[in-house]
Formats: sequence, C-alpha cells, structure tokens
Amino acid sequence: MYPLKFKPIYKERLWGGTKLKDLLGKEAKGDAIGESWELSAVDGDISEVVNGALKGTTLTQLIKTHQEKLLGDAVYNRFGNDFPVLIKFIDAKKDLSIQLHPNDELAKKRHNSFGKTEMWYIMQADENAELIVGFNKNVSRTEYVEHMNNNALEKILNYEKVKEGDTFFINTGKVHAIGGGIVLAEIQQTSDITYRVYDWNRKDKDGNTRELHTELALEAIDYEKKDDFKVNYQQEKNKVNTMVDCPYFTTNYLNIEKSQTFNIEKRDSFSIYLCVDGVAEIANEHGVEKIKRGETILISAVTKEVKINAFSQAKLLEVYI
Repeated sequence: MYPLKFKPIYKERLWGGTKLKDLLGKEAKGDAIGESWELSAVDGDISEVVNGALKGTTLTQLIKTHQEKLLGDAVYNRFGNDFPVLIKFIDAKKDLSIQLHPNDELAKKRHNSFGKTEMWYIMQADENAELIVGFNKNVSRTEYVEHMNNNALEKILNYEKVKEGDTFFINTGKVHAIGGGIVLAEIQQTSDITYRVYDWNRKDKDGNTRELHTELALEAIDYEKKDDFKVNYQQEKNKVNTMVDCPYFTTNYLNIEKSQTFNIEKRDSFSIYLCVDGVAEIANEHGVEKIKRGETILISAVTKEVKINAFSQAKLLEVYI
C-alpha cells in the first residue's frame, strides 16, 4: 500500500478552458476542459492507478480487495465499499451556472445518492474574478420564485471577489457559482447531483440551452442569508493547519519547507494529498512518490507515518474522514 497516484478523468464543459493544461500541466486535450477528476468512485468515472505494482487497478477494485486496510475501520463501517469523497481540479474560463446541491436526506430520497457538501481552495484567480455564494439577504421562497420568473435572480445573490489561497465551504442547499477566471481545487462528498437554477440564458454548440432543475431546487434551497462560507485558517509553515472539519471530510493546509514527518497511525482513515503549489515527495512505510502542483496522492489507512520532502517549498491540502 505505497502512495497511490491515479489517472485524471477530464471533463469537457461549456464553461471550461485550457488552464488545467497550461497552468497545472495536465495532458488534457481541447480548449474547453473544465474539470479534472483526480480521485473518483462515481459510477462511470472510476479512477485507475497509474503507478507501481497496482497500475491499472481501479479504486473500486482496491476497496473491495483491501477494505479496512485502505479506508480505515470506522470509514469502512460507515460507507462500506463506497468511497466517500470526490476530488477535482476545476478551470472556469466562463461563469458556471448558478446551482445548489441537496442534503443527504433529500439526495437519498430522490436519487439514492449522498448529498454534496463541498469546499473550494482558490489556486489562481484573474483580476476581479468572483464567486457567487448564498444570498445577499434573507429571502422567502415566494420572493425567490418571483426573482427567478422575472429573470432577476442576480439581484439577490451574494458576490465574493477572490484571490489565491481563499477557501470556501459550501453547505448543501446554498446557491453558488464559480465565476470566470478561476482555477480551484474542490473536495466534496461523492455525488454528482446538481440542481441548476440559472445558466445565463446561454446555449451550447448545438444551439440548445441546458436543463434547469427549477422545481427540484425549491425544496432543497437554504433561503437564509448566512456568512458561514469563508474559511479562515492559519498558514504556519511545517504545521498541520486545520481548514475544514465537518462530518464528511477534514481538510488541513500544509506549507512544507524541506522535510516533515507526520504520525497518522491513529487516524483510522485513508489520507489524500493535493499539491496546490510546488513539488514534493510523499513517502510512507511502503514507498515514495513525487507530487507536483495539480497532482493528487492517496495514502492507505494502515500507514503509520507520512514523510513529506519538499523541493524548497510545497503547499498541500490533506484530506481524510
């Protein structure tokens, strides 16, 4: 159970661009690649190992074979053979649709799926780039529908300008959209359930508008204005800086200079490392693997220690359950 790297799964999107290739060095082909799924067990998009003796093995095959050794006892007892998180890098050349995600209860009832709580770490942002996160005031369901019907939804939305390093936690039910000119890392529950409520009246290459989920969204939306989305976190070097700690995942910020060793024996969970800047080597008792900006590594739950050797300096996001 050496450090595992996986083949990225590229997604062409109406709003995508070329920064995954130009900025992160991805081997994505095309001028509208919006997403690189780094670690996925979503049906139809299962990640595959690309390094070492397990090359060619899928994530689902690994889980079925190694179970608690890969996931951890507590994680396996909770999720079984379902991998609970989905890791992506996203390039928004243009604005994404305004959307939201249902909570666990509603997603289970309607789609037999997990809900979709997620977080974003901004890796690059053009000048004046911004996100939409929540409402700018408390709104009623009736008021929301009125704005929707009058094509005036933008008037009640909250806009946030962003820069590199900014981090946002997106609860289920919160309306949101990634604005154009942003590259980010996304950590989320394993779910592909999205309710699109507004898409700027744009059309695809065939002249068709994309499906909206207006009625499905009404019951799922959180209509209250909440300032609970901007994540404030420490950035101490060579320390574990907690960013998000929620029932679905914990994410830490690691700013490593030279070499650091972390004991994770009591974690009882797999660990994921996303490199958001720099280059490093990540080693456990069974092997070592190089990681650079825009790459992801999975470490098994049986790992006792993780050693991170930065090539001058590296910034990583560490994710576990």
